[in-house]
Order: sequence, then C-alpha cells, then structure tokens
Amino acid sequence: MGKIIFYEEGNFSGRHHECMSDCADLHSYFNRCHSIRVESGMFMIYDRSNYMGHQHFLRRGDYSDYQRMMGMSDCVRSCRMIPMHRGNFRMRFYDRYDMAGQMMELSDDCPNIMDRFHMSDINSCNVMDGHWLMYEQPNYRGRMYYLRPGEYRRFGDWGGMSSRIGSIQRLMDL
Repeated sequence: MGKIIFYEEGNFSGRHHECMSDCADLHSYFNRCHSIRVESGMFMIYDRSNYMGHQHFLRRGDYSDYQRMMGMSDCVRSCRMIPMHRGNFRMRFYDRYDMAGQMMELSDDCPNIMDRFHMSDINSCNVMDGHWLMYEQPNYRGRMYYLRPGEYRRFGDWGGMSSRIGSIQRLMDL
C-alpha cells in the first residue's frame, strides 16, 4: 500500500489530506498544495482532475516546498498510486499511430531513444509488463508521462503533447 499526504502550506503545515489510492479529483479536499509527504509507495500527481495535465513522479520522501523543487504550480488536482511490480518489464513502441510502422521493443531503461533506436518520435505503444515513465528529453529530463500496462494508440492517450520522446525508464520501488 502507498500513502501520500498533501499539505496546503509549506513545511507540512496547514490543512492536509491523506490518500492511499487513486483519486481523480482532489479539489474538494484542499485549495492549494505547497508540500507533500510520500510515506510509502510511488505516486504520479497531476495538475488537472481525471489524471490530466502536467504529471510528476514522486517516490517515498518529503517534499517540503514541492513547487520550487519540481517547478510546478500549487495546483494538484489528481493523483494515481503506482502499484509495485515484481517481474519482467516489456513494452513495444511504434513510429506510427495504432501500433503501425517500425516497432521497437524495450525491457530495460533507455536514457537516449535516438542513440539506441535512431528514432525520437513515438506515436503509439503497447505496455505488456511493468510500469514506465517516458520523458520528452534524453537522460530522464523534461516533461514526463506515466504508462501502465495497456495499449496507447496515439501519443495523446498517455497525455503527450507531441510524439517526441527522449528517454524511457522502468518504475521500480527501490
């Protein structure tokens, strides 16, 4: 089980809300969020309801001023708990929509998609095993997107604004 606590003020003060599962709309629990404590597990937080908008990955730890650390606004509107995955990781990604075109398979972290696969546009993918983060830039930087097992027929299905992906990382609770 995971547990995340959102605080309206910095340094874990003010009104707060605890969450131990996915929550599609946090707006009714607090007006703003200036600090976060992840007591256990891993979570994705979103700046819009229903797991939309900018995403940020948080693992166990204290984020006393998460806005400054993460470069996000004080607007946290939904969160998703990332379940622990034990076993293999495997995903296929494609340069065209609907799992068409050139296909590449990945079972480990890839810090630079262009160097390894000589492509940077991923238009669709199929996550067979594990949970993954895609980043717009190489070396796990830039805007990120959480992918859980399933088919993503277009980059918009994972929240992408474009098909440009620079790196991909497995999500493992260390």
